[in-house]
Amino acid sequence: MQKFLDRDHPMFRKIWVRVVTVAVPGVMSALEFSLGGPGWGVLFAGAAGWALWELFLRP
Repeated sequence: MQKFLDRDHPMFRKIWVRVVTVAVPGVMSALEFSLGGPGWGVLFAGAAGWALWELFLRP
């Protein structure tokens, strides 16, 4: 079974693609929390955390 975020995929070889993949949901999370949408904020924060784990922190 193929993973949704596979850090070995050729698309993720460039570091800027990995950073953008983590930063976009992180920014969306902050925006949603600031606009009073905690449900969407938690959802986007989870997506950013998962991307951070899969693309940078996972051993």
